[in-house]
Amino acid sequence: MVKQERRPGESIDSMLRRFKKDIKREGTLLEYKKREFFEKPSDIKKRKLKAAKKRARLQQKANELY
Repeated sequence: MVKQERRPGESIDSMLRRFKKDIKREGTLLEYKKREFFEKPSDIKKRKLKAAKKRARLQQKANELY
């Protein structure tokens, strides 16, 4: 959980910018978006398999270039 305290003399805009940066770095927003809707276990497996195939294809393409 990200906790921000306002520094002396700091504007609200810069505090909000720091907060957004910390949220992004921690991965909270990505986690929220991933859990926003229920995903069936079969859909999770399909998504992971598709990502693995894409990674393998890109790896193979990179190996062909070198």
